[in-house]
Amino acid sequence: MSDPIYRPGLSAVPAFEAEGNSSASAEGSTGVPPGAGRRPVQNAAAITSRLRHAIEAGEYSKGDQLPPERDLAERFGAARSTVRRALDRLERAGLVSRKVGSGTFVTWSGGLDRLEDISDAVSPLQLVEMRFAIEPYMSELAVLHATRKDLESMSALLDRLERLEHDKDAFSEWDAEFHLSLAQASRNPLIVYIYRQINEVRLHAQWNAQKEKTLHPARIATYNRQHRAIFDALCQRDAETVKTLLREHLELARTDLIANNSD
Repeated sequence: MSDPIYRPGLSAVPAFEAEGNSSASAEGSTGVPPGAGRRPVQNAAAITSRLRHAIEAGEYSKGDQLPPERDLAERFGAARSTVRRALDRLERAGLVSRKVGSGTFVTWSGGLDRLEDISDAVSPLQLVEMRFAIEPYMSELAVLHATRKDLESMSALLDRLERLEHDKDAFSEWDAEFHLSLAQASRNPLIVYIYRQINEVRLHAQWNAQKEKTLHPARIATYNRQHRAIFDALCQRDAETVKTLLREHLELARTDLIANNSD
């Protein structure tokens, strides 16, 4: 999945990777799960399951529009009435909302609407502790499962990050997206779900003060060098180095937070 979520300036439609097939990019253009065009799925329940998995795995974010019925029908090899029944089931489950004349939109937020309280309660140091708990193993899975498209997407993110040394807000946003891309490359939907919530907390308003203290151009440049080293090790499929570099990256973030809190 080279670009599975909407971000400003990038594709608004999830790109599903087709395993072992060079036609993945064509399938990705309609946001249909891998293999749908090659292995027709006629049953409405099966289509519902595939689309539900795509939504709950984070391939579609709240507010994203699903492909039109005709595109889904073609890709799944099913009648439009069958696709319509599948979308009806998703709507009854509270995952999507259907608007006549406009299309089908994701309404499921994975619990993110309930994060306001926890965002207020979690301190920056506690969040870094959570990241220490999840990111090293997450990165090891990324080494095992990252595709060429994943690596291309990460490279594009790094190129953008390296142009943002003087823009704290934009750096924070795209730094969160780079780490999320590692989660997505793990191919573990639960890790993606958890990391999206971590990013919601990271980008909460209470972090503005920390950002102002920490993200000066020299420190952003250091973080970017660390990002690049992590990416290079990932490209080499060197899991131990990736984990070591990621722990060093998080340790620097923790050290900066401790220094800020001691001022």
